[in-house]
Amino acid sequence: MAGSKIRFSFHSRVLLLVLTMSWLLVGTFMVFQYRREKAFKEQLLDCELQMHNRRILDDISRGVSIDSIIDHIGSPLDNLRISLIDNAGNVIFDNNDSTPFPSGDHNSRPEVIEARKSGIGHSVSRYSVSDNCSYFYSAMRGDDGIVIRSAAPYTHSLQEVLKADSSILWIMIAFAIVLSLASYVASHKISLSIRRLNLFAEKAEKGERIYNDEAFPHDELGSIASHIVRLYIQRDEQHREALRQEKDKIRLKKQLTNNINHELKTPVASILVCLELLRDHPEMLSEEKKRELNDRIFANAQRLNSLLKDVAAITRMDEGEEMIEKAPVDLAELVNDVVAEERLRTSMNITVDMPQLKINGNRQLLESIFRNLIDNAISYSGGSEIVIKADNEGNFTVSDNGCGVPDEHLPHIFERFYRIDKGRSRAAGGTGLGLSIVRNAVGIHGSDISVTNDGGLQFRFRLH
Repeated sequence: MAGSKIRFSFHSRVLLLVLTMSWLLVGTFMVFQYRREKAFKEQLLDCELQMHNRRILDDISRGVSIDSIIDHIGSPLDNLRISLIDNAGNVIFDNNDSTPFPSGDHNSRPEVIEARKSGIGHSVSRYSVSDNCSYFYSAMRGDDGIVIRSAAPYTHSLQEVLKADSSILWIMIAFAIVLSLASYVASHKISLSIRRLNLFAEKAEKGERIYNDEAFPHDELGSIASHIVRLYIQRDEQHREALRQEKDKIRLKKQLTNNINHELKTPVASILVCLELLRDHPEMLSEEKKRELNDRIFANAQRLNSLLKDVAAITRMDEGEEMIEKAPVDLAELVNDVVAEERLRTSMNITVDMPQLKINGNRQLLESIFRNLIDNAISYSGGSEIVIKADNEGNFTVSDNGCGVPDEHLPHIFERFYRIDKGRSRAAGGTGLGLSIVRNAVGIHGSDISVTNDGGLQFRFRLH
């Protein structure tokens, strides 16, 4: 499509980068090694020719004729061409009789320039105008300024001699191929982790459920990716748990509101009926009947007050433990104060057996634990004795010797507004929230409460 951009994957980009760098490195090394080996072979050939030149110069310095030297000295190469060049650059001797005698200023030749400057010089595959051939030239300057030059024909055989060994090239190509394959495998593993992370990110963005079943490579990147996924799953689970708890709170608040409305109807209706009778027909009511109506109004008002107190306590605890202020509390003193108040309104024998205990807690909630448990025993147990015991670890039991409750009701007695006998509970003035307040108050102080039938009800909990 016109104007569209070609986008490469991360795997492709990494692989392309690694391959480019690898082949560039290998190519650079191959070129360097090729030139290095070729220069080495050229140097070897030049050294051989220079040794040949040196022997000729030594013989000439001893007065031996150049012709006899050429005729009797062995040549390192076939068809070797020997030339002598004077100081003026003229060729004064050339052993190649089959071609025109070289002319012109030879001091401009590269090998001659180098020889006059440093003593020796060479030139590779330079074309000779005199015989229309290319030569490998090696020149050496003598003490008198004469330059002797040996020229080997640059034939196919000589090219093969000077050519670099191709085995190193094949070795480097094989190395580059292996490096490319290793790069592909490594980049593929990296890309695999990235693709899985990308898929994970897409799921997270869509709010889809993520499970800890993604298999990442066993390397550093895979370990990081797995760690990220685990952290997200943990956070996601915490978030879901928080949402679930929030929904439960909303459901419980709604349930509490509905129950409160239901519980308010009866006392409010009773109060209204009594007030209407007192307002509309006072002349028809005897003094005894008026007192009965007033007592009924007072009892229902007390019930409403208790309900409001209990609802306030429940709401306060539902706000969270962090909203509850805590301070050092002497439990022995607190329990004895509650028991002293409860003894004033009951004939049941209340016994306390506990050591001196101090904890960091909320005094009002701690009072509600023992007050509600004692009130429950007084109102519903039908027994004659209440026993409160505790050990040095803060393990409490509150028991009575009453009739207990049927076993099928035990799992539910801590539920809000749960009543075993609704008529009896309301007649006793209960709100149905007392034991629920006890459970929440115990939970805020770091424990849980249980109940069993043991010759009456026995509650077990720990305060610490």
